[in-house]
Amino acid sequence: MRRDFLKLCGLAGLGLAVPYNRPVAARAKAKDEPYGGPYYVVFNASGGWDTTYLMDPKGVNGINRLYRVGDILTQGAHKYAPIAKHAQGGMSNEAFYAEFGDDLLVLNGLDYSVNNHAPGARYMATGKLDSLAYPTFPALVAACRGLDCPLAFLTFGNYSATGNLVAMSRVPYLPSLRKIANADAVDGNERSPYHDRFVTDRIEEALREEQAARATGPRLPREERGENMLYAAQISSKALERVTRYIPASIPKERLSQQAEIALASFKAGVGVSANLTIAQFDSHANNDPDQMKLIPELLAGVAYLLRRAGDLKIRDQLVVVVQSEMGRTPSYNAGNGKDHWSIGSVMFLGRGIKGNRVVGATDEKQFPIPVDPRTLKLDKEKGIRVRPEHIHAALREFAGIADHPSSKKFPLGVAESEQLRSLWA
Repeated sequence: MRRDFLKLCGLAGLGLAVPYNRPVAARAKAKDEPYGGPYYVVFNASGGWDTTYLMDPKGVNGINRLYRVGDILTQGAHKYAPIAKHAQGGMSNEAFYAEFGDDLLVLNGLDYSVNNHAPGARYMATGKLDSLAYPTFPALVAACRGLDCPLAFLTFGNYSATGNLVAMSRVPYLPSLRKIANADAVDGNERSPYHDRFVTDRIEEALREEQAARATGPRLPREERGENMLYAAQISSKALERVTRYIPASIPKERLSQQAEIALASFKAGVGVSANLTIAQFDSHANNDPDQMKLIPELLAGVAYLLRRAGDLKIRDQLVVVVQSEMGRTPSYNAGNGKDHWSIGSVMFLGRGIKGNRVVGATDEKQFPIPVDPRTLKLDKEKGIRVRPEHIHAALREFAGIADHPSSKKFPLGVAESEQLRSLWA
């Protein structure tokens, strides 16, 4: 049964990791206590979004063709592009800002420094451009906050490096989650268990007794590792059973909504810390406007779905949400009515501890970034800095309370004290 469970985890791309140097009793206690938040979700608009059709509107110099500068809308401190009459399904900017504008923090004028997909995605995900070893922020925070959680770091694609700090879990479909959550049942049906509960309890008790009896004796590293993996599978299996009650009876059709349901069920059950959600195809080298008008509303609808469902599950106040992409689109159209890669973009934040209805940074009328004073966050063309991904990640680490964690210190970002964005979340 344990072997079948581990085999299923491997087929699903699910890893289970426990720190082997910790006492068995300590590991069991950690596994039995559900993780209670905060929970971190990163939405990736993979391919490069056109920020001028979202949170950094222009309407001048031919940068956009669907609206003019006089059409730009406002909601509190936010300015955004009017797309309701052009959106192909999903959620328009108008509806999104009306519902979430008061909670939303936007940073414009982000300097990605590169305009290629692979390095851009890596840089935005980790805060480090010149290394393949660094973990993404959701992986790092999972390692620091909930290493013992069976589904500590969930990812649905895009750049997902872990720095070998935490297991990467891939659960592509809700039925897959049900099977993993009920690995001791036939085809994931909790009403058809392989063994009665008293049998599985006895297995766990026997494993615990055996571990305790052999803890003080000499063992080969391979033998110890195998026993630890068996014990971890047993404890994780019981923890994962809690997920079942939070899996919805009906599966949503939208891809981001499905990802959100898997992440939220894991969070609510206390077996997950972070999730990397992804929607692709933003790379609109041809027909930029129709493509962006399909994908931006789909992205916003996915964010809205996550927040609303989190409210239903009563964990919205524990959510921290980041919405990002690895690049922007050029301020001019090419011969195919598309836009090419642009190394300037934006990022959005909302959730627990983030003061909303705020916009930091800006781009000029030609879509070049305007430097920012890192202390006051005001525009400062003369003495300000260009905000880059490492500044964002340094601020995220401070915000999550993991900047001084040993796992974070293994991967320094090299941001000078004078460039820290100390008041970004205030």
